Amino acid sequence: MKILRKIIEINEELCNGCGQCVTDCAEGSLRIIDGKARLVSDNLCDGLGACLGACPTGALRIIEREAEDFSEEAVHEFLASQKNQAKQKAAPQTSTRPSGCPSAQLQTFIPLSTCQSANTPTSTGATTSALSHWPVQIRLVPPSAPFLQNADLLVAADCAAVSAPNFHSDFLTGKVVMMGCPKFDDAKSYVQRFAEIITTCNLKSLTILIMEVPCCSAMIGIIKEAMELAKKTVPVEQITLSKQGEVIARNSW
Repeated sequence: MKILRKIIEINEELCNGCGQCVTDCAEGSLRIIDGKARLVSDNLCDGLGACLGACPTGALRIIEREAEDFSEEAVHEFLASQKNQAKQKAAPQTSTRPSGCPSAQLQTFIPLSTCQSANTPTSTGATTSALSHWPVQIRLVPPSAPFLQNADLLVAADCAAVSAPNFHSDFLTGKVVMMGCPKFDDAKSYVQRFAEIITTCNLKSLTILIMEVPCCSAMIGIIKEAMELAKKTVPVEQITLSKQGEVIARNSW
């Protein structure tokens, strides 16, 4: 049934097909088709405009027009179908989600074994990468990413990877990582994204890696709010680093 309501509108002349709006739409209502962002279906768009801030060209806006009413049931069915398609297509080094932006294409890597690592040439003092997937930025990882299922998730502040001298071996090994800055990024969109991940991905554990600086503590609030929104809890370890990368606190909750 069509009603008069708010809904997204896309200016195709301004759209450059970067795909940033796709990753910021929790409902999956936007897709890159023929190089342009398109609304998949009216009933998948809630009209709240979470995708607006992601568009670098200003191609998106909220308007009021007659449209099919927003349906949470339709969203769940659509996301489930997309998730099943992603699983079928998932394979090492292969993209599982179309996007106009290469950095947003999902990839899964097979980490090197201990024996392989020993035979892999590296610079003096270097270790092999423990990264098992791409992308890693919070805003680019959709809740439907196959590598999030049954994962031990590491949520790391951007600065932590630069500060920690052994970030891969000490914190990343065996985990899926999502990185971002709680000070400069959109905290509300983070809450929505993590709430959906917690609801649908059956996480085994969640580790929060932050710096001792005050702005980093906002990441803790984001995860707590996401759990409240999801009405589900996951075992959490909170690790705080000094500015020189030393572990100065560990807490579990």
